[in-house]
Amino acid sequence: MPEASQEKRPECGALFQEDGRVRWRVWAPKAKRVELVLIEGESRAVRPMEQEEQGYFSLTSDRVLTGQRYAYRLDGGPERPDPASRWQPDGVNRPSAVLRWDEMFWSDAAWSGIPREDLVFYELHVGTFTPDGSFDAVIPRLSALRELGVTAIEMMPVAQFSGTRNWGYDGVHPYAPQHSYGGPHGLQRLVNACHRNGLAVFLDVVYNHIGPEGAYLAEFGPYFTERYRTPWGAAVNYDDAGSDHVRQFVLDNVRMWIRDYHFDGLRLDAIHAIYDFGARHILRDIKEAARAASEGRNYGAYIVAESDLNDVRVVLPPEQGGYGLDAQWSDDFHHAVHACLTGERQGYYIDYGQPEQLTKALTDTFVFDGCYSRSRDRRHGSSDAGLPGDRFVICTQNHDQIGNRAAGDRLSTMLSPPALRLAASLMLLAPYLPLLFMGEEYGEPHPFQFFCSFSDPTLIENIRAGRRREFEAFHKDGTEAPDPQAESTFAASRLSWSWEADPHRAGLRRLYQDLLRARREWPALRDAINRTARLLPTAGPVLELIRGKSGTDPQDRIRALFNLSAQEQRMPDGDAGRFYWSSEAEHYHGARRAHHSDRKLLPYECLVFSEREAPIIRQ
Repeated sequence: MPEASQEKRPECGALFQEDGRVRWRVWAPKAKRVELVLIEGESRAVRPMEQEEQGYFSLTSDRVLTGQRYAYRLDGGPERPDPASRWQPDGVNRPSAVLRWDEMFWSDAAWSGIPREDLVFYELHVGTFTPDGSFDAVIPRLSALRELGVTAIEMMPVAQFSGTRNWGYDGVHPYAPQHSYGGPHGLQRLVNACHRNGLAVFLDVVYNHIGPEGAYLAEFGPYFTERYRTPWGAAVNYDDAGSDHVRQFVLDNVRMWIRDYHFDGLRLDAIHAIYDFGARHILRDIKEAARAASEGRNYGAYIVAESDLNDVRVVLPPEQGGYGLDAQWSDDFHHAVHACLTGERQGYYIDYGQPEQLTKALTDTFVFDGCYSRSRDRRHGSSDAGLPGDRFVICTQNHDQIGNRAAGDRLSTMLSPPALRLAASLMLLAPYLPLLFMGEEYGEPHPFQFFCSFSDPTLIENIRAGRRREFEAFHKDGTEAPDPQAESTFAASRLSWSWEADPHRAGLRRLYQDLLRARREWPALRDAINRTARLLPTAGPVLELIRGKSGTDPQDRIRALFNLSAQEQRMPDGDAGRFYWSSEAEHYHGARRAHHSDRKLLPYECLVFSEREAPIIRQ
């Protein structure tokens, strides 16, 4: 299906043409004249740009080298970086630099991608994933991720942000990979290496707001509208006056990541903060732009959305009134597991904690599918419309659910080792696409805290105050959040990347590895449609999950039992099937031994029963 019908103008930015010249192009309808400033050290060469229709300005020049610094002047004002800058080697407030795409070497011509149903996401933050905090430093760890069973890394946003420490959601140059991570060339090397290691690569992109420091878009044109408000201020302008050109700015950005950086897909941040009441929603156009940008290569481009709306229109096809995206996050699974195992009921967890909600999350995807939500004081969500599980992404931990806690504490510091293994089993035996947050596979003890490195003292203090207010609903005990501006907060969030010397961590990682292998090889776990779940009539809550279609070969079905309590539970009388696997097996550093009956579940144990003739994972 074609993109929305409107004139497709050339992309903005400083781009090399086929004849070797560079064409600068910028949309600046607020300016009567725009000048290009070419910068060599302290010298400036100022050239007037030609005005085009609808607020565009352009200039073409020859003899331009890669790395040439440049900026724009609007009506004789101060120098401003290019809104569509592909490279900000000196930071957000400094001049932009010309980037030559033809100088990037790609070696992934044979890469054929990963089918959607086989996606296992590994969310990582480039700055804290390794001690060096760079794109290149990620590469030596890719083989360990592939060995674990991960099939796709998902990088938190890398668009240029202020300073060198940030989650990435405060980016202000959406086209320019962060300079302190290694810039465009480092990112290209990382994508190449991922494909060489058999891993797909997804990028988290932010199309709902722009960061607060180093942002100049509003000086150029109506990129924002006061018609709607978001948690970050005025909304990005997708349906107000001038929005055609804002939409193209975003869609060109989608095309760049897919076409020029060879990404396998994008994760759209918080689409519930994207407001578009036009006849054709921007999300639909984003999907179409990604599809078109991937034409001619051996693999497509996925678009996955983060949404807290529990609305399947996100993934329904356009002919059914949807936006046609490939998958969406389902936070209900995380909240149900977290509240059930930790006992927390503060903030939005007040809506969760009942074992029955876990059965609903496993069978119907959304816990809130049109029913009353206490935290919202209204009905929330809709049915999952019977869509298969591989249209939804679930997790037990992610950057938000960890980092937006006052101390940034992980489940490994809140749950006992058996409960931690149970949480992993619930996620990996569920019929959805799993997402692991970096380090969870071995019980990383270091926190993941919110951090930044802004330069404006007023902004820094406002962020500190805002974080304190944010935690009031979650921490009545007065827990203090660390200073987000302090370098020590960032340093504390680096992974230890250590598990071999600790039996518990090594065992937990083996459990993840084994269950991820089972997801690839067990027919029942490859069936994203057929599943049933219920609570068994036991003294404590025991959840039963059956995967696979009834009436088929018994070897193609599994029965998983999850003891959600800290007490041993006896199974009800009846045929359980052949005992197959335990999350408390000794090689996971669990408590199950040969003398333990398979008719009893140890505290927080998951048992799997199957008629398969031979195990394919450790017993």
